[in-house]
Amino acid sequence: MRRAAPFIAIFVIQAFCAFFFVSDILSSVLGIRSTPISWEMREAMEIGASLGLILGVVVGALMLRRALKERHRAEEQLRRASGAFADLLDEHFREWGLTPSERDVALFAIKGMSTAEIAQLRSTSEGTVKAQTNAIYRKAGVTGRPQLLSLFIEDLMRDDGSIRPMPEPAPKAAVSAK
Repeated sequence: MRRAAPFIAIFVIQAFCAFFFVSDILSSVLGIRSTPISWEMREAMEIGASLGLILGVVVGALMLRRALKERHRAEEQLRRASGAFADLLDEHFREWGLTPSERDVALFAIKGMSTAEIAQLRSTSEGTVKAQTNAIYRKAGVTGRPQLLSLFIEDLMRDDGSIRPMPEPAPKAAVSAK
């Protein structure tokens, strides 16, 4: 509310200024007589009202500029989160040793597609998709789709804001010469 107070004040000033001009025009058109004031006072009021309207336009432009910057920042954060999620998927899929077919099925499952939809997209039978999903769950150490999803959600929504560290590459076994 504290940040909004200056904008509310500018809005009130701008509304008062607009009222001044509209009421002046309406009184002239409708022939409403009012107490005459000196031309100096009238000029000062018109200048003040004009400045109030100009101030409202400037503040409105500043608010629009700030809103556009905030929107751009939010879009950038969303883009980064989307990229982070894609990286996280790829990282887990590599850790689990998923085949390319299992990667496709896992991605479709995470997107919420049914077994029948995945089978249709991959031009394969539902039995094959079920076997692949079971292999994915086994390799991931989960019992079903909700637990699979929770693995990714937990990594993305850590309390400390940190990102899951990259796993150390497995050392290659030395080939013994016989």
